[in-house]
Amino acid sequence: MASRPSLKPKPKGKGARKGSPPADEEQSKAAATMQFVKEWTTWTMKKSKVAAHYGFIPLIIVLGMTTEPKPTLFQLLSPV
Repeated sequence: MASRPSLKPKPKGKGARKGSPPADEEQSKAAATMQFVKEWTTWTMKKSKVAAHYGFIPLIIVLGMTTEPKPTLFQLLSPV
């Protein structure tokens, strides 16, 4: 059986270049950044879901009250 080629870049030389962090450190920074983005996105989506859930009906009522002819609150809330 033939072995599969690796997609990971192979390090060139023994030491890392001066002035740049080692490859492992770069990968850990990238992984930490991706984790932060995932957590932030999840938090944002949860908060926006709650805001949309509790804000939709009040938004409709406010929009209904600003139209012409101006109905009363009771007329907006009654089903008839």
